[in-house]
Amino acid sequence: MFNAITHSQIYVLDQDEALGFYVGTLGFEVHTDADLGFMRWLTVNVPGHPDRQILLSLPGGPMMSAETAGQVRDLLTKGALGGTHILATDDCRKTYETLLARGVEFTEEPTERPYGIDCGFRDPFGNHLRMTQPL
Repeated sequence: MFNAITHSQIYVLDQDEALGFYVGTLGFEVHTDADLGFMRWLTVNVPGHPDRQILLSLPGGPMMSAETAGQVRDLLTKGALGGTHILATDDCRKTYETLLARGVEFTEEPTERPYGIDCGFRDPFGNHLRMTQPL
């Protein structure tokens, strides 16, 4: 039936700020930045992997009411929305040091795990991200 996951979505509070973080700080590239009228379709991907995109989406219509969007924004800033994006790296400790120097907020330092070395960090909006150096 299915043969791939092409997009995943995270909520952000400001799409331009999200671009600054995901592209400028993390090194992603913009895949699509399109005004659809009712929303801005903004996706990024790891360079060289355009088949797996992250949609940087504002909470709101047409998918939710203004009241629900406000609740989502509140949960987002508290870091209470579910879901985590896990990013792979060849050198977790080196990438950690690079991102730390760029001001990324880490929630966990690189730690040896049975599956490799990994650590946790947050984007400027409260989304949880993990970085893993697989065995």
